Amino acid sequence: MNVKSANRENNKLTVSVEIEKEAFEAGISKAYLKNRKYIAVPGFRKGKAPRKIIENLYGAEVFYNDAVEEIFPDVFQEAVVDQGWKAVGQPSVTDMNVREDKSLELTIEVELYPEIELGQYKGVEAPKASVVVTDEEVEAELDRKANEVARIVTVDRPAQDGDTVVIDFKGLKDGTAFDGGSAEGFELRLGSHTFIPGFEDQLIGAAAGDEKNLDITFPEEYHAKELAGAAVVFQVKVHEVKETQIPAKDDELAKDVSEFDTLDELRADLRKQIETRKEEEVSRAFESVLMEKVAEAAKVEIPASMIEEEVNTELQNFDYQLRSQGMSLEKYSKMLGGDLSGFRNSIRPSAEKQVRLRVVLNAIAEAEGLEAGEEDLNAEYQKLSEQYGMDVEKLKTIIPAEEITTDLKVRKAHDLIVEQAVATAPVEKPAEA
Repeated sequence: MNVKSANRENNKLTVSVEIEKEAFEAGISKAYLKNRKYIAVPGFRKGKAPRKIIENLYGAEVFYNDAVEEIFPDVFQEAVVDQGWKAVGQPSVTDMNVREDKSLELTIEVELYPEIELGQYKGVEAPKASVVVTDEEVEAELDRKANEVARIVTVDRPAQDGDTVVIDFKGLKDGTAFDGGSAEGFELRLGSHTFIPGFEDQLIGAAAGDEKNLDITFPEEYHAKELAGAAVVFQVKVHEVKETQIPAKDDELAKDVSEFDTLDELRADLRKQIETRKEEEVSRAFESVLMEKVAEAAKVEIPASMIEEEVNTELQNFDYQLRSQGMSLEKYSKMLGGDLSGFRNSIRPSAEKQVRLRVVLNAIAEAEGLEAGEEDLNAEYQKLSEQYGMDVEKLKTIIPAEEITTDLKVRKAHDLIVEQAVATAPVEKPAEA
């Protein structure tokens, strides 16, 4: 095989190659053997017709396209990969010419891994907020703990805001019951805003055994068009009123909800938890701004095939999550009022940002000579083994070492940017009038 020319324009490589007739003939023979059983020739059983008979009947070029498919992997390896080109996406044959001597000339096009000119990635400035935990936040967390062990008991009094009522209800529009407007033994917490506006408010003051007609008007933007803006009547019967009894915030509560013996110890631990959580949030926000700045500072054009591959990966991962919850990606797209094509387009901008950042981090790792050694690789395999509950040797057959090594180098580049970054005070937003 002979590479006649190779031309790179932006991220697209066009290669012209000459293939000897012997190599092309070998491809034709393989194509014939693979396809002859599907070709009907009068006077022969399927799969038994000689190649020359088939070529005379259908033309000498009948096996050319399949022959190119047979030899293409070796041609691509020699013409592109072995020449040092880093291809991405799927290559294509844009021109094929069979010469008189039965040698072959092919023109191949493929997208290449992008060239990049790095911008600033050391000493990048980004705002980073200070972490402050207020007494109000600690008390709110303590209230949540108390609510987790609250008791709900039946009371003999009219319902108040915050109580739970057990009710039967039937919705009528113009005197006729409508779909989805009825239930029995339904538990409704007053003040939860679970039902349409006005429903819960009209049940405040109702006691067990009461029957009431509630005049309700559905919101204009209600999702069911036949009910949007409609005036209806709900016939309601109250069976039970329940009160939520929240325990006092004292040492006994601390013993019930934690391993601590006193309320002061619990408060101190909650403050520490909130502080840790806030620090993690602040760090993530700081790093996110840093990565965005570094990615934007680089000059690089991302090939469409890399973006499309990232879109496909994100869709597959999201589809897997949805199916684990009993839903498909198609159904989810329809719920959002669109289709799968529209959903793909909606995630493409974020996919492009992810690819761009990864390309930039790879380039920084190369520029800084960041490497992932055998020790790093083994530690990562061990970590994944514990995470997925899978044997390390089995993981090595599933996840190539090269893939993990690349991820480790990207992480090191990420850490280098963060370590050398400069945190600045957040800009105070002017108070709204």
